[in-house]
Amino acid sequence: MKMGNDGAGRNHLQLHNNQVFDLSIDVLPQGGSKCYDDDGRLKRSGTVWTASAHIITAVIGSGVLSLAWATAQLGWVAGPIVMLMFSFVTYYTSTLLAACYRSGDPVHGKRNYTYMDAVRSNLGGFKVKICGWVQYLNLFGVAIGYTIASSISMMAIKRSNCFHSSGGKNPCHMNSNPYMIAFGVVEIIFSQIPDFDQLWWLSILAAVMSFTYSTIGLGLGIAKVAETGKIRGSMTGISVGTVTQTQKIWRSFQALGDMAFAYSYSLILIEIQDTLRAPPAESKTMKKATLISVGVTTLFYMLCGCMGYAAFGDLSPGNLLTGFGFYNPFWLLDIANAAIVIHLVGAYQVYCQPLFAFVEKTAAEKFPDSEFISKDIKILIPGFRPYNLNLFRLVWRTVFVIITTLISMLLPFFNDIVGLLGALGFWPLTVYFPVEMYISQKKIPKWSTRWLCLQILSIACLIITIAAAAGSIAGVILDLKSFKPFSTAY
Repeated sequence: MKMGNDGAGRNHLQLHNNQVFDLSIDVLPQGGSKCYDDDGRLKRSGTVWTASAHIITAVIGSGVLSLAWATAQLGWVAGPIVMLMFSFVTYYTSTLLAACYRSGDPVHGKRNYTYMDAVRSNLGGFKVKICGWVQYLNLFGVAIGYTIASSISMMAIKRSNCFHSSGGKNPCHMNSNPYMIAFGVVEIIFSQIPDFDQLWWLSILAAVMSFTYSTIGLGLGIAKVAETGKIRGSMTGISVGTVTQTQKIWRSFQALGDMAFAYSYSLILIEIQDTLRAPPAESKTMKKATLISVGVTTLFYMLCGCMGYAAFGDLSPGNLLTGFGFYNPFWLLDIANAAIVIHLVGAYQVYCQPLFAFVEKTAAEKFPDSEFISKDIKILIPGFRPYNLNLFRLVWRTVFVIITTLISMLLPFFNDIVGLLGALGFWPLTVYFPVEMYISQKKIPKWSTRWLCLQILSIACLIITIAAAAGSIAGVILDLKSFKPFSTAY
């Protein structure tokens, strides 16, 4: 028996009876084997379409429903222009970020599995800690925002049916807490899905739901305009008189935050990119997915924001489908609000998976010998693959959902929370870090034209972020004046 090499780099084993066994693994052009990628992990299977579904699930969230209100604050001129500007900035900085998935060579370079890994590889030092805090606090905040939004939609179904059965005589006041608890229970179950790769079906379902309720909102807006026969609104937005001059300024700033939140998904872009198969290079696929999803999203946003504003003018509600701008057809509103709830169940998971993965990875590194953290218990489910139950995952994710639900019950002001989240996450995660990482990776010289343009973009977005955060904080302070914890009724 002897080992040998056939000259083409293929190892073989020759026995005494001259039988030859090929010991090589079929290597793909990208590196890695047929079952494993170049980093030793199981072959990734994501495509441009699954990535687009993940992005659309993350982006067309509850943010779309506050766009009519945001457009009403800014008016027919500034509203659509600001929306287009945010879509361009999001698309451009997302392509910069996609280029940072691999360090060095865009095809064979070292992979960065998370946003923080990308910052660590390209910038390092203290910036990694800042990025981690901002990213994970933002993800935590999004979970709270989505819990509030889903409870409002569940109550809207109950209220529209109550309105219908009482002929509009009953004001139908109700408490939001039971609905938030119900959403929390559902999320505890779905949070046991181990990782992002296994979420594809929930993402596609959620993306379909987001189109469903956006289309219904758009259709109702068009019907309202057709019914009244006039397009409402003005060039400069809500008129002073309806609100005071100071309120108009704060609300305009808050509208910027709402629009920024409506586009925010950069904080999970690298994690989505890490589900993609190669070849082609992941950055190429991601750029295509970003173009498709941001294009589709912008079209929907422009239609929903503008038609909602055209239908209601200055009186555009903060949440188009639950602010009771529309009462009929009540069954259609019920379908739209049910779609919002289903979508938010999926979106909550898409946003929380990176946070879950980060905590679990950190715990495993800190306590490598702990069976509670590392041991999986196989549970046989008839007709399905065995489910690996991890006790640490079960306990930590359940506690996380309970905490977000409790905070949602304490702070149920949807619009201001949405604006604040958008403002806090927009500049650092969507603009600053992608720009700095790109400059570092491509070694763009200081004070060159390209460097200056990127820095001007970053500073302009910082100013917008500060203004939007100020507007939202003013809104939250106003809400707190008339607020009692755990007793919010609508």
